[in-house]
Amino acid sequence: MTTKDDVRQVLHRSLAEIGIPGIAAEIKDGDHTWFTTAGVADLHTGAPRVPGEHFHAGSSGKAFTAATLLALEAEGHLRLDDTVNAHLPGVLDVNGYDGDTITIRHLLSNTSGLFPTGLAPEIGHRYATRSGFDKHRFDTFTTDELLRVAVSQPPVGAPGERFEYANGGFYIAGAIIEKITGNSYADEVHRRVIQPLGLTHTHVRPTTETGYPTPHPRGYSHQFLKDGTDPASVTPENWQSLLEEPGLPPLDVTEFNSSLGHAAGNVVSTTTDMLRFFTALTTGALLPPAQHRQMWTTVSTEGGHWIPRSRYGLGVFELDPQATGGAILRGLGGSFWGSYVFTVGTPDGRHAIAVHTNTEWKTWDLMFNLIEAEFGITVRA
Repeated sequence: MTTKDDVRQVLHRSLAEIGIPGIAAEIKDGDHTWFTTAGVADLHTGAPRVPGEHFHAGSSGKAFTAATLLALEAEGHLRLDDTVNAHLPGVLDVNGYDGDTITIRHLLSNTSGLFPTGLAPEIGHRYATRSGFDKHRFDTFTTDELLRVAVSQPPVGAPGERFEYANGGFYIAGAIIEKITGNSYADEVHRRVIQPLGLTHTHVRPTTETGYPTPHPRGYSHQFLKDGTDPASVTPENWQSLLEEPGLPPLDVTEFNSSLGHAAGNVVSTTTDMLRFFTALTTGALLPPAQHRQMWTTVSTEGGHWIPRSRYGLGVFELDPQATGGAILRGLGGSFWGSYVFTVGTPDGRHAIAVHTNTEWKTWDLMFNLIEAEFGITVRA
């Protein structure tokens, strides 16, 4: 049996152990919810974290993209097994990719063979160092630019062969939404996900927006390479060894243009809305049964630079029951400069936790420790 004190202890312990300025957690357990925090929302003023704060939801936005495409499938506008060339002819036919073999399902499950988009030199040269980030923080990416970045490096595998986390697949998925509907990605996500679920504090961030609605925490980042590092030399295996030396003050990254996220993750939300969104996805309240089943049909993430001992669906994940003592837990989450968020809960949506830190992901220990504290299980990563 766990208590609220167990969760609070994990939050407070994580501040120093992981280096988090402030953390907020909202928990739903049956018909009851409660909210708790540790640390601060603003390092300068010492202001505390408070309920209702808006934050960048990172790759949790992938679930919004997947849900929108699944809704379009339910209406007969497409099939998940349509090839990319069926909707965007030629976009993938470069650098060894084949748009006639990569499907929408491949894009949404990160099994397309696309390389890890965050390692593209075009991105690294702008944002990999703190001086580069400061210089380029208000740059705007167009959809065409993002589509070029998505295929700027050769494939890491054949379609369907393996899992590799790739934002570029979701850039392409977002472009397919726009091509099919004739509307903007943001408008379609609002129409098919945000509005039906009553997510009144959630929106897809427009390219003109560089701040957040009130209230919101300041965002702080240490996610930078040492000055002089060649971004082209960075790999999924060595990037952590190339990070700045510890002890440097964080960079305040609250104000920046996050258009780089696009359909791979550019949603602003709150812990309350993330709990509501997760509940709708895990219970099937948003999508018809056939599409709900497809969203939660998962593939192994082993070797694909994602959560250890997990499986990935379409924009969502499940923890391997062998790692949780048989417990079934589902989730969504993501990280961006100055923001890390995850929502994890039971398939029936009755018990879930939404957590946000005002710095990016640093370790899976935070999520696993909070799962252990809240759900009373041991997680073996």
